[in-house]
Amino acid sequence: MSSVDRPTETNRDKQRCLDKVRELIQVLDGNESVKLSDAIADEAENVTNIDEPLFVKGSVVVLLERLDDEFVRILQNTDAHSTDYIARLADEPHIVQVIQEGKAYIEKTGTTEEKCRAYLRAIEHLYYKIDKRSLHTDDQVDGGTTALDTQTPSTADTHRVSMDHLCKFIYSKDTSDRIRTRALLCNVYHWAVHGYWYDARDLMLMSHLQESIQHSDVPTQVLYNRTIVQLGLCAFRKGLIKDAHNTLQDIQSSGKAKELLAQGLMAQKFSDRTPEQEKVEKRRQIPFHMHINLELLECVYLTCAMLLEIPNMAAHEFDYKKRMISKAFHYVLRVSERSPLVGPPESMREHVVAAANAMRTGDWQACRDYMLRVKVWNLFLNPEKIKEMLSRKIQEESLRTYLFTYSSVYESLSLTTLSEMFELPSPVVHRILSKMMISEELQASWDEPTQTVTLHHAEPTRLQSLALQLSEKVASLVENNERIMDNRYGGYWFKQGWQGQQQSGQSSQMSSGRSRPQVHGLA
Repeated sequence: MSSVDRPTETNRDKQRCLDKVRELIQVLDGNESVKLSDAIADEAENVTNIDEPLFVKGSVVVLLERLDDEFVRILQNTDAHSTDYIARLADEPHIVQVIQEGKAYIEKTGTTEEKCRAYLRAIEHLYYKIDKRSLHTDDQVDGGTTALDTQTPSTADTHRVSMDHLCKFIYSKDTSDRIRTRALLCNVYHWAVHGYWYDARDLMLMSHLQESIQHSDVPTQVLYNRTIVQLGLCAFRKGLIKDAHNTLQDIQSSGKAKELLAQGLMAQKFSDRTPEQEKVEKRRQIPFHMHINLELLECVYLTCAMLLEIPNMAAHEFDYKKRMISKAFHYVLRVSERSPLVGPPESMREHVVAAANAMRTGDWQACRDYMLRVKVWNLFLNPEKIKEMLSRKIQEESLRTYLFTYSSVYESLSLTTLSEMFELPSPVVHRILSKMMISEELQASWDEPTQTVTLHHAEPTRLQSLALQLSEKVASLVENNERIMDNRYGGYWFKQGWQGQQQSGQSSQMSSGRSRPQVHGLA
């Protein structure tokens, strides 16, 4: 018999505890003469005289919070890859049921503060779970309750409706910043998980939490990081590559995504953590079933960086000072270039690097094949839609890269030819080229009767670009030499020497000027 099926003393104690808590809440709910509150003084307690109303000092909210914290602590101390963890996690519906019953009792007798605390506990067990009835579809419109108004009464009781009800009460009634902040972050997280990108983004921006989150406690900062990551993943699922990259950049560029998301401690050779600090950080860890896949997160970030960086590198290939969009992506490319032997890609990073090298040459089919071989895409809820969106983005960005790279060797390009080369509809190719012309990325113009693009070749050639780079480097070298002379001999000496040269030059000009009238008079 497995450890899941074998009844243990711990399981019996746990079930007995849940039954007692549920029985206590039911007794309090069924006897209005019993008053339970933290505000009752010790001398005002009445637990023996049943002829008078019973006053008991205590709080149902504190009881629910301790019960929930103990459940989380049990999950933290259980091996996440064992069957024991699954057995412990199976108790969550019972914990949620107790919280719901306690919340219903507090709604009748509790104060506003107690209601907000109970609502927050209910939210924290709900915000990360996916409800397929609440998923955003392409034919729905983001923005407030527009999507909710289109639902039928039979499907109106979804997780999003429950979250909206609980969070709006906290927004309007809570007086403490911590509860309101955590409720808002949970709300944004829940919207992002279900695909409501614009609603989640607008709520996050209107809250201005990014300006004050550093003053919050550590668990709230962890929740903020998790919410930001989910926003980035949501933007990627919607095909908003630039928004996804900008959202994920801070987390990924730090190199500490695992610690920032409280999903484990990174092994450090020269760590300054004391054993006490390590214990405190372990108590802050998120239970395993709430983790965000770090490989998926890195893959999404590198994919977004590739789609933005490769066209940018092609457009500014000969610039002296190249502007990087993603330093992490450039680091991955440099590591691959230093490798003495490059074989077929195996890991996720190698597939991204191979896809980037294929995109550089405009080979969008090889780039697409490399990216679709990555297995982490299957972790998304609708992997086929993600792969379709990714293929379309690769075709569009490969077209842009091809134009940046080879436009100097063409006099004109046919719209039909480009459409066939990259297997894109003609209106899509027309839109991409027009946008590049408007933003002055491509010096060209449309010839509408023939459906061709005439290239003006206003950009410098390769030889001219190299000459410009050489002149900029020589100017920089001269400036550095002058700065070295200033530091060695002082600015006053250098200035006096320069003025002396100017005075000698002026005196020679004056002497030559005085002699000219004499020569003219002799003539």
